[in-house]
Amino acid sequence: MNSSNTAERVAPSGEARPAARRPEMVTWQGYAEPRLEQVRLLLSPDKRLRASGRLVAAGPREQFSASFELSVGEGGQVKRVLLRTATVEEERQVSIARSEDGAWLVDHGKGAERATFDGALDVDVQFSVLFNAIPIRRLGLHREPGEHDLPVVKVTLPDLTVSAVRQSYRTVSVGDTGSVVNFTSGEFDQDITVDATGIVVDYPTISRRI
Repeated sequence: MNSSNTAERVAPSGEARPAARRPEMVTWQGYAEPRLEQVRLLLSPDKRLRASGRLVAAGPREQFSASFELSVGEGGQVKRVLLRTATVEEERQVSIARSEDGAWLVDHGKGAERATFDGALDVDVQFSVLFNAIPIRRLGLHREPGEHDLPVVKVTLPDLTVSAVRQSYRTVSVGDTGSVVNFTSGEFDQDITVDATGIVVDYPTISRRI
């Protein structure tokens, strides 16, 4: 029998469960700046997500490259993010991991420091649209209407500063092949189009999938 992305597998208990999707490559292109983001992405039906990606910015205002490894658990919470950046002047890296007791461990290469980040479960990386999918998928906002104000671990590029911020996500519309979710952070407000799995298709003013 041939297998496919949507095939069912039989659990040890005999109960059928959806098979994990195959890895795919997803690429986004920046709107205002010459910027590309490409990710090797593996999604699971239970909200788990694994990704390895690279972001390259070549504009007059921003010139850097960044690479990341991302692991999201079955409940949709971020387990670990590893980020590296390079500019003309320097290279940096940071590891951000969530412990079993809910604390975050942040390591810039000089030893890990613990932080609570207001109980955040999600991580947002500046300029990367992949990370917007994390709270959308975790909360199911692409499937059922909802609205949430969230604490989020924010990482800026290319300096890799890590801090806690507040962000809001609100379902605008739900469709069979795609949905629209409003994103608000401070004074920034934008409607994001996502596909049926919650991955960004179009993020006006930032990036669109190509």
